[in-house]
Amino acid sequence: MARHIIFVTAVLCLTALTVSASDDELPPNPPPGVPHIPMDDACLRCICEAVGQCRPNTKCNGEVCGMYGITKRYWKDSGRHVVSGSKPSDKDAYQKCAINAYCAKRSIFTYMSKYYEDCNEDGKVDCYDYASIHKLGAFACHGKLPDEFIERFVRCFDHS
Repeated sequence: MARHIIFVTAVLCLTALTVSASDDELPPNPPPGVPHIPMDDACLRCICEAVGQCRPNTKCNGEVCGMYGITKRYWKDSGRHVVSGSKPSDKDAYQKCAINAYCAKRSIFTYMSKYYEDCNEDGKVDCYDYASIHKLGAFACHGKLPDEFIERFVRCFDHS
């Protein structure tokens, strides 16, 4: 009986450490009081334009797939969304989702709601921040965006 109690206690402790460690890996969301503008379809369209592949029939090119340029890691971090009839464990689930506009959109919206932060430190979370998060990743959104990406994004966003 004592062995069972020790075993259960050890499992609970390891579980608590795992949950605690995984929380440390998440980027910080903005502090309370920082305005958070929810991502919308207009923002998503400009991110798509900035990626430069905003064509519904875009397949995979190296490490990125679909018109939004989603990586497998991004797809996993967003919750492993799938197209109808697929399971997250299917070998081709990532590719099928990333090249499906609806599934990819769900993945992006989930990713942004999970990892939003004020990347450019302008005191608000908006589409500029979402574009940085999408292109650079949740843990690197404060980095430098490629010039072509910025030009295409700004051209689209300033006209919407």
